[in-house]
Amino acid sequence: MKIYVAGHRGMVGSAILRSLEARRLNGDAISLITRTSAELDLTDQSAVREFMQSARPDQVILAAAKVGGIHANNTYPAEFIYENLMIECNVIHQAFAAGVTRLLQLGSSCIYPRDIAQPMAEGALLTAPLEPTNEPYAIAKIAGIKLCESYNRQHGVDYRSVMPTNLYGPGDNFHPENSHVLPALIRRFHEAMLAEHDEVVIWGSGKPMREFLHVDDMAAASLFVHELPKNIYAANTAPMLSHINVGSGTDITILGLAEIVARVTGFKGRITLDTSKPDGTMRKLMDVSRLSAMGWSSKIPLVKGISDTYRWFLDHQATLRA
Repeated sequence: MKIYVAGHRGMVGSAILRSLEARRLNGDAISLITRTSAELDLTDQSAVREFMQSARPDQVILAAAKVGGIHANNTYPAEFIYENLMIECNVIHQAFAAGVTRLLQLGSSCIYPRDIAQPMAEGALLTAPLEPTNEPYAIAKIAGIKLCESYNRQHGVDYRSVMPTNLYGPGDNFHPENSHVLPALIRRFHEAMLAEHDEVVIWGSGKPMREFLHVDDMAAASLFVHELPKNIYAANTAPMLSHINVGSGTDITILGLAEIVARVTGFKGRITLDTSKPDGTMRKLMDVSRLSAMGWSSKIPLVKGISDTYRWFLDHQATLRA
């Protein structure tokens, strides 16, 4: 079984690759195919066509994407929609042209409207306006879902999509300016601990709720969905509502998250809330009942996951961007 993992150097792609590699070492008849972005530009249609026709994978896992935080999405919206659309169109179509009948595409929880009931169910897709700051990226990820569904309907292939909540873990981005909330807090509290500061200030009231999932759980869920028998997958989805939410099903306040990070990093000072700064959306929680009904739930508790991630951060500080 030849499996091509697109985006194998990213946080999610590398976790999926680790899981598949462990299976291969344990005797599964798996051959893994990877290409770096320098070796294969997924926005180049002819290059992707040549690669797919030459490599002839049996299955494809599409974890490649152009990603970034709010600032990057606001500053480069054209690049975010263009590059993600091109990656999805090229990989999905050329996989089909090369005879691939099983494909898994990874998306994002930002596909859902900004103001919808919590937790966010799959059926909320396309029911209201998106968050303006990342709408171009969200539109591209929605297009990826619809590409998979359309190829399924017209050509009878089995292309699936999973939509993760906020992810964290080994390989995360810990940059002080453009990282997401959890790795940003880990770095901030670590540096405050080293400098023996007596205070760390976090933005907002601390009341917004967020859900987090360890990337190894995401990898396990992705492979679980990818390998589900077709009849079970079809029984729990609909032809034009086929994507599946992946999350822990629980959330925590930003203040509660900061308190866990403080304990894990050994910071002994106080946490101060800067209420002059915005809170953002008050709650973002995925409805994971569809995935639970199919038999999967997260395994890594948040405190353990943060502890493991902090150890990875300590081990890799020298290679992380300043």
